[in-house]
Amino acid sequence: MKPGSSFSSPRWLPHQTPNLRQIILFFATGAGTGYIPWFPGSAGTLLAIPLSLGLNRIAGVSLPLALLTLAAFLGLATWLCREAEAILQEKDCRRIVIDEVAGFLLANLFAPAEFKPVALAFILFRIFDIIKVFPAGRAEKIRGGLGVILDDLIVGLYALMIVRLLLFWGAI
Repeated sequence: MKPGSSFSSPRWLPHQTPNLRQIILFFATGAGTGYIPWFPGSAGTLLAIPLSLGLNRIAGVSLPLALLTLAAFLGLATWLCREAEAILQEKDCRRIVIDEVAGFLLANLFAPAEFKPVALAFILFRIFDIIKVFPAGRAEKIRGGLGVILDDLIVGLYALMIVRLLLFWGAI
């Protein structure tokens, strides 16, 4: 056997394995959607659509499991926001879009997997996020990962309430 040809040799390893910094940025930027130069928040929200539909399927089977999954995601997203801010050295950097994903998971929670409710949740969430409906603008001023994600959760809750009311009234 030639030197370096066994599995114990590092030659079979990938050239460069990702470090924790790269993993944090991968997830915090929504698998890179945050690097899209135009409307990175909307791109991150589009990424959230299939995730929210998956969460809603879980809710259809087990509401406690869905709520636990959402809570775990929100905790992880808050940590990722804090760490990504430290890496990027910028408060609520545009490239961090995991907060939009978290906000949309809330905005589309329990919605049926149909075009109109999902599209309405998307549009309302993005409008409310852009104009920073009260108290989202104030929440954004909180330091750390909580400040990054809390404004999106607030506007996500507003969108959720409107979509749920319209569904209840049969308007969509």
